[in-house]
Amino acid sequence: MFDSHAAIPSRVCLIVPCYNEADRLDTQAFHDYFAAHANVRFLFVNDGSLDSTSTVLEELCAGYADRSAVLECKSNAGKAEAVRKGVLHAIAQYDLDAVGYWDADLATPLDAIPGFLEVLTRMPAIHMVFGSRVQLLGRSVKRSALRHYLGRVFATVASSTLRLAIYDTQCGAKLFRVNEDTKEVFRDPFLSRWVFDVEILARYSKRCGHDGAHMQSCIYELPLEAWSDVAGSKVKPSDFFRAMLDLTRIKLRYLIS
Repeated sequence: MFDSHAAIPSRVCLIVPCYNEADRLDTQAFHDYFAAHANVRFLFVNDGSLDSTSTVLEELCAGYADRSAVLECKSNAGKAEAVRKGVLHAIAQYDLDAVGYWDADLATPLDAIPGFLEVLTRMPAIHMVFGSRVQLLGRSVKRSALRHYLGRVFATVASSTLRLAIYDTQCGAKLFRVNEDTKEVFRDPFLSRWVFDVEILARYSKRCGHDGAHMQSCIYELPLEAWSDVAGSKVKPSDFFRAMLDLTRIKLRYLIS
């Protein structure tokens, strides 16, 4: 059963999974955010990088030790495990109202963070805020045509699998209220390295007894003002087929009684 506690999220930590990001990480954007905002903590998870990511992260966090830290993983286990370890570490180490994760390439700009926090503050019943890459007039959402159409096919199948009218499961910007449900959902390793976002929803669904109405009422999709593909993404079009296989595994594990 879902925890009904709904604190105003004044203590927040965002997990930033990093693998070989030394040449891609926009350290200046993070410096600028740290200088202008003191209400969000960042935990960078170095997922066994083979380049100088560790050094870059340590230098980035050096001047903001009260708001940022690096969690080192000895070997590469994939984004899903990096996020999971980061979330559990942050909840254990810090007194938090909300925890989430944000892609290191800043495809979703850091200035979108206040919008996520505003939703949790304004809507106490919401447990999860998911960034949604909706290409609307007046928004700057830029994706390659191939990734956009593959993404729409995957999203349609994921929505059907979950029996949940969700538009975008895979955007790398998400925020969760910290409660017993969140701790339980992130407790065990995920089946999938890449579509663990769907698995998170499947775990929530199972935890609430597959109550579709309740799921609809506690998840908020926030259309992003800006999002853009960043060169060097580790996700390739060929991963689409692996993702579809993972959807089947997730369905069999969590969604079939």
